Amino acid sequence: MNNLKVPKSIAEKLGYYVYVYVNPIDDVVFYVGKGKGSRALAHLRKSDRDVHKVIREIRAAGLEPRIDILAHSLPDAKTALKIEAAAIDLLGINNLTNSVRGHGVQYGRMPINELTAHYERRKASITEPSILIRINRLYRYGMTPAELYDATRSAWVVGAKREEVDLAFAIYDGVVREVYSITTWLPAGSTFNYRYGGRSCDRGSRWEFVGVLAEERLREMYRNRYVGHFFPPGAQNPVSYVNVK
Repeated sequence: MNNLKVPKSIAEKLGYYVYVYVNPIDDVVFYVGKGKGSRALAHLRKSDRDVHKVIREIRAAGLEPRIDILAHSLPDAKTALKIEAAAIDLLGINNLTNSVRGHGVQYGRMPINELTAHYERRKASITEPSILIRINRLYRYGMTPAELYDATRSAWVVGAKREEVDLAFAIYDGVVREVYSITTWLPAGSTFNYRYGGRSCDRGSRWEFVGVLAEERLREMYRNRYVGHFFPPGAQNPVSYVNVK
């Protein structure tokens, strides 16, 4: 089965598509992907990814994974990306061997108030000394409050200015997702963080904060407001200070 290919004539008809891998033992989908041509067959070859661990278990039982095409003849890669993201969000990333939600995370599942904020872009006017922390690579739909807190608070390359800030903002796609009142800063890895499973991270020059949810008045004022204008155009640094000299 490793040598399977999609004939060119069929590939042209399929165009861009979204596919799923199904475990024949329990009929459960364990991977969602997108592509064209023979892309859907690529995972049948050996790899170190989690998807192949499941494939090895299936083959150990004398079976082969089932590959289903979820949608095909799509007009372009962007459309396939959106469908892939929606499928991953519907099935749940924790139920799949996909390592991330997909590059189309901005098109995926989210509460309607967050979706409204995404398009409305109501700018926030921040008056308190604050640090804005972009967590674009870590944010996902359905994060628990603890997961969002741990993703926001550690671990960042920040200087002495950190001691001047009162509030920390969790930012995804330029929009405020949560606001925290900072209690103190510590060298990264000083406290337990679910992201590291209890392991210490590289302390180096990185820091983490400990804090609590900001008072409700501040949360209502800032959550779902746009703060992208506080970051210089093209800025790569995930951290920005506001009202700090």
